Amino acid sequence: MATTTRGKAATRAPGFRCSECGWTTVKWVGRCGECQAWGSVAEIGTTTVRTTAARSVASPAVPIGEVDATHAQASSTGVSEFDRVLGGGLVRGAVVLVAGEPGIGKSTLLLDVAARAARSSGRKVLYVSGEESAAQVRLRAERIEAMAAGLYLASETDLATVLGQVEAVEPDLLVVDSVQTIASGEVDGAAGNVSQVREVTAAIIQAAKSRGIAVLLVGHVTKDGSIAGPRVLEHLVDVVIQFEGDRHSRLRLVRAVKNRYGPTDEVGCFDLSDVGIVGLPDPSGLFLTHRTTQVPGTCVTVTLEGRRPLVTEVQSLVATSQIPTPRRATSGLDSARVAMIVAALDRRAGAPLGGKDIYLSTVGGVRLTEPAADLAIALATASAIADRPLPAGTVAFGEVGLAGEIRPATGMARRLAEAARLGFRTAYVPTGSRGDGPPPDGLRVVEVPDLRAAVAMALPG
Repeated sequence: MATTTRGKAATRAPGFRCSECGWTTVKWVGRCGECQAWGSVAEIGTTTVRTTAARSVASPAVPIGEVDATHAQASSTGVSEFDRVLGGGLVRGAVVLVAGEPGIGKSTLLLDVAARAARSSGRKVLYVSGEESAAQVRLRAERIEAMAAGLYLASETDLATVLGQVEAVEPDLLVVDSVQTIASGEVDGAAGNVSQVREVTAAIIQAAKSRGIAVLLVGHVTKDGSIAGPRVLEHLVDVVIQFEGDRHSRLRLVRAVKNRYGPTDEVGCFDLSDVGIVGLPDPSGLFLTHRTTQVPGTCVTVTLEGRRPLVTEVQSLVATSQIPTPRRATSGLDSARVAMIVAALDRRAGAPLGGKDIYLSTVGGVRLTEPAADLAIALATASAIADRPLPAGTVAFGEVGLAGEIRPATGMARRLAEAARLGFRTAYVPTGSRGDGPPPDGLRVVEVPDLRAAVAMALPG
C-alpha cells in the first residue's frame, strides 16, 4: 500500500526586496510599500557564500600621523558664500550634489562658480549641459559675465561621451547639469529612472576619484522637495547641497544637508537678479521694512539659519471679521503654529481675539520655521490688537508654550550680538537667557517669564 509523507519540505520560492529600504514581499510590485520608491523592488536571487583569499597589499596601512592630509585640503571656488557652505571650497575628488526646484538658479550659480574657478586659479573647468545647448549656455555666461578662457562647454546626454569629454579635456572641475538627463547605453530604460541615475552617478564618482577631479552634479527634486532618484544617490556623493528660495523673492539660501569635508550648519545667502547671482555677506537688511515711523502690528526677531543670525520682521493685521468664522491667513509662517500662538495669546494673556480676522506675514519673502520666532509673532499680534506700536528698536525671541510660558531658544548669544550690531536697543528674551556674561553694549535685555508679562512690559498701559 502506498504511503504519503506529510512532513515533506516544500521548496520556498524566492521573494522580492526593495533596494532602497530593504522591504520584502512575496510578489513583485512596481512601487515599494514602505518607502514608496518606484522600480526599486527586485527578486531575491539565491546567493552562494563564497570566500576570498587574501592578496598582497600594494599600499600598506600607515600610522594616522603619517597620512598626507594635503590631498583633502579645499581650494576656493572664487564665490565666498559657496565656499562657506562647502567648508572652505572644493576638495580634489569630491562629488557635490546640488538640488533645488526648477528655475531657482542652480545652473546660474554653478556657471558662475565654474567661471570664477577657471579665472582665479587657471584651472580647466568642463561644464556639461544635458538640458541646454552650448550656445544657450554661452548666452547665459555673457549675461552674467561668466566668460573664462579655461571654461569648456559641452552639450551631451550620453554617459560614454561625457567620460570621453573628461578624458579629452582633463579638467580640474567638472559640472554636470543635470544627472537626470545623462543616460548610459549599458543600462535599460530612459534617462532619469532609478537604474540610469545610479549607473551614471557611480561612473562619474569613479572617474572623479581616480582622476582627482572635483565634480558638481545638479539634481532634480520631486513635488515634495526631496531629491529625485534613488536614496542611495545621497549616500554615494560626498556633499549634498540644497538650494532654497521663493520664486517671487530674490533671496536664495544654499545649505549643506551632508558634508564630509565641513560643517552642515552653514548657510550661504545669494541675491538672484537679471545680471546673475551675487553672494550676500550681510543679508539681514533684506528682511526689514525701512520706515521713519513706528507702525502697530510689527515686531522684529532674530532667527538662526545654520549658524548665521538673520534679523527678520513679522507683521500682523487684526480686523473685525465680517463672516461667522474669522480668517487666519499666514505668509512665510507655519499656519498650525500661528494658530497655537493666537490661542495662547487669547487664553493666557487675555487678548480679545474673538470675532477677529488675523493676517500674519514676514517681510522679504523669508520663511520662519523655528520656534524662537513665537514671541515676536505674539507681540506683533498684541500690538495690532491694541493699535499701538512697540517701542522703536525692539526685538523679541523665544518659544511660546500652550501654558503661556516663554521657553529659551538656542544660540541666544549670537542673536543678542546681531541685534546689538544692527542698532537695536531693547530685547525681550525668556527668563534665564541672559547668561553669566554682560549683555552686548547698547542693548537692554528684558527677561519675561510668560506671555502675559511680555505683553504688559512691551505694551504698558
